[in-house]
Amino acid sequence: MLLCTSQGQQRKMHWHCAPYVLIVLAGALLAACGAERYKPTWESLDTRPLPGWYDTSKVGIFIHWGVFSVPALGEWFWEEWQGRHEAEFVKYMDKTYPPGFQYADFAPMFKADLWKPDDWADLFVKSGARYVVLTSKHHEGFTLWPSEHSWNWNAMDNGPHRDLVGELADAVRKHPSLHFGLYHSLFEWFNPVFLEDQRNNFTTRTFIKEKTGAELYEIVNQYKPEVIWSDGDWSSGPEYWNSTHFLAWLYNDSPVRDTVVVNDRWGVGAMCKHGDFFTCQDRFNPGHLLAHKWESAMTIDKNSWGLDRTSAIKDYLTIQELIDELVTTVSCGGNLLVNVGPASDGTILPIFQERLLQMGSWLEVNGAAIYGSHPWSVQNDTTSGNVWYTLGEDSTTIYAISLSWPASGQLALGSIGRAPQTVKLLGHSGELPFSYSASGLLVALPQAPTTKLEWAWTLQMNYPTATSRQRSTEHTV
Repeated sequence: MLLCTSQGQQRKMHWHCAPYVLIVLAGALLAACGAERYKPTWESLDTRPLPGWYDTSKVGIFIHWGVFSVPALGEWFWEEWQGRHEAEFVKYMDKTYPPGFQYADFAPMFKADLWKPDDWADLFVKSGARYVVLTSKHHEGFTLWPSEHSWNWNAMDNGPHRDLVGELADAVRKHPSLHFGLYHSLFEWFNPVFLEDQRNNFTTRTFIKEKTGAELYEIVNQYKPEVIWSDGDWSSGPEYWNSTHFLAWLYNDSPVRDTVVVNDRWGVGAMCKHGDFFTCQDRFNPGHLLAHKWESAMTIDKNSWGLDRTSAIKDYLTIQELIDELVTTVSCGGNLLVNVGPASDGTILPIFQERLLQMGSWLEVNGAAIYGSHPWSVQNDTTSGNVWYTLGEDSTTIYAISLSWPASGQLALGSIGRAPQTVKLLGHSGELPFSYSASGLLVALPQAPTTKLEWAWTLQMNYPTATSRQRSTEHTV
């Protein structure tokens, strides 16, 4: 083994030490050799480069699943029923269940008896997604893994009697194109330990030390997620949640330190300011380029993250709306995290499946303009407002994605500042005729879109040398 000295010299050492001593010495070795270690401060943590896999992936699947999937009236059902006492939910429970029925009584009904995790993973691959984020624990506090810190309120002790996190992690990792991630809620609506800390104005930190903080270390060490999607942070600041200390450990010493990414929900004041990627708010889409990597977490059901059995067809995004959201998000430097809410039996509604498969079929044709792309110097065309741009990975190809098919059969691009060598339509064979003038590029399209080309159409413009790039991610590795 080689040991760096302060003079840069090296000498051999023979090790006959206990494991603990080896760990301590390894840390000293890294420090002596100048390896960067992040401090538990935002100033230090914010210097970490964004792992490159996340920026190139562009599309993920969000899964909201838990005990709330049993009443199937949205993921906030418990709070709306027994926290806010919303009349419609109180009336529903009084009418449907016997007196004295408690939310905990839903847990044995959460059976996942039709759940096939491999089928989920196959669907996600076909959707074109490159990462998957499962709610390991929502605000109800029920953990989808056998947590040592959630006795009898977890999916092994109650309900399915299965390690749902572990099974899905295994299924997802059978596919090299997919990365596995976990959502985790910091707070829990009715946990008495959290409520006690809250009554103490968060001067005590029993809940974070014994429950939710311990869970974070547990899921990282046990399941090695490459996304930690934190939520439920709005009650207190990062100091109470121990956020910077956890993140310093995550970046320095965790088993996923080289690949993990985290969002920005780590306490009051952190959102849209700190984290590997910003979410800023639910369904966030600024419509313009940001200086930092961001993600739009959004739902196919326009109104609910968890399954809502009262939703009608009008409450679901059309595939056109979903593709529009995908294109505008990626053009402006973001990733799209598309949410589905499975049923308590583990099935995914056909309408969710259809939207995901449609998105996958579009990406199969147009993926070159999405995966690995960069924001170009212009996002939205100045002449055709329904056209959004991305830049190819090698920076010699500009993609113009039109969200509608022009009735004239010609597409005018006012933002193109120089004539390309060739213009092609993805999914269509051959080059397209075009003319270039001071007003921009005018491309003659095929007579009509073929059946393989739906919902949005991508022009590929090739150049002999690289064109200008705008990067939303200042540091990427």
